[in-house]
Amino acid sequence: MPVCGVVGRGSGRLRLSVERHADAGTLNRVVREASEPPARMNTDDWRGYDRLAETGHPRSSVCHTAGEWARDDDGDGVREVHNNTQEGLWTGLRNSLRPFRGVNKIYLYQYVAIFEWGHNIKRVTPEFIRAMLGVPITTFIPP
Repeated sequence: MPVCGVVGRGSGRLRLSVERHADAGTLNRVVREASEPPARMNTDDWRGYDRLAETGHPRSSVCHTAGEWARDDDGDGVREVHNNTQEGLWTGLRNSLRPFRGVNKIYLYQYVAIFEWGHNIKRVTPEFIRAMLGVPITTFIPP
């Protein structure tokens, strides 16, 4: 079962979903659910991305088959057109699943959800730890 995902370039927030198919229709639905137009999509040259503009998302792509990995379209010296962030996240997801030596596809969505949650959490506070442990938050007033 394929995992589809969108990561925000500015926010770094990740949205992943386990899908039955990895076709253009599924991809367009995932993008519509995970982002709002006119968010730009940076992709590789897979043809399944060709209809993203119909979802209101302009698209920039790099052509891996031509040896292109990043491109500077506006000439400012920053190669802003790339999909390295997303590809790095796939490596991270794969590495997080590796210790399990295979995951039953029935439960894959749960492993993916934990990975997404771990990526999206930006700060671990004492209140967060107490909530995770089920410890009630009480105010200590010294005698």
